[in-house]
Amino acid sequence: MQIAAIIPARYASTRFPGKPLAPIAGRPMIARVYQQVSAAEVLDLTLVATDDLRIARVVEEYGGEAVMTSSSHSSGTDRLAEAVQEVEAGIIVNVQGDEPLIKPNMIDQAVTLLQQDKEVRMATLAAPAGPEIARDPDRVKVVVDKQNRALYFSRAAIPALRKNNSRDSGPEVEPRYLQHIGLYVYRKEFLLNFATLQPTPLEMSESLEQLRALENGYKIGVGICQHHGPGVDRPEDIADVEAIIFQEDKGG
Repeated sequence: MQIAAIIPARYASTRFPGKPLAPIAGRPMIARVYQQVSAAEVLDLTLVATDDLRIARVVEEYGGEAVMTSSSHSSGTDRLAEAVQEVEAGIIVNVQGDEPLIKPNMIDQAVTLLQQDKEVRMATLAAPAGPEIARDPDRVKVVVDKQNRALYFSRAAIPALRKNNSRDSGPEVEPRYLQHIGLYVYRKEFLLNFATLQPTPLEMSESLEQLRALENGYKIGVGICQHHGPGVDRPEDIADVEAIIFQEDKGG
């Protein structure tokens, strides 16, 4: 079964216009993401799906391949669904275009999870996180069941720590927080169906598309990995990402 990675990238952004073209350690962010993703061993094809010719040209300048999609899509999933219509692949990997620190082996891990668990329709990753990240609404958290399938995603700190619980006289224990990582793997037929589903109440409340799958009864597998570093939500995040890249280049 062929496996293809699609990286949705749009120029317009409320918080950070032109984000895919922002330079990070000497390379446009979308070029860095493409090169990281395409190095995954399991992939047969890597594409950037965009509605902006400037982004497409940069991808091609760095040796990548871009496909043009409609500018009317309201979400990255809709853009992804259009891009895969003509792609001959049974498994689709979706990597957000603002994850320049994504590691190729993380993609391999998520794909393997989907292949091994026949009951899940999509798979993703999460990493252990501390209380500070848990309280940050820009960092999405996930809680999982005993089979590492998602129970819920939230911008809030989940699970909550209930203090002064009279039924428990023992010491308070900090919950195990998991930060969600912006990487999804879908079975292609599920992805095409998922894109036709209407937005759901929890999805709209949290502004998290993956909740649409859970609210419709679909299972999401979650692989636990080491955290790879922050994504880029706003311009000030770039300095943190570059610091990690420079440290890695030094072998630290």
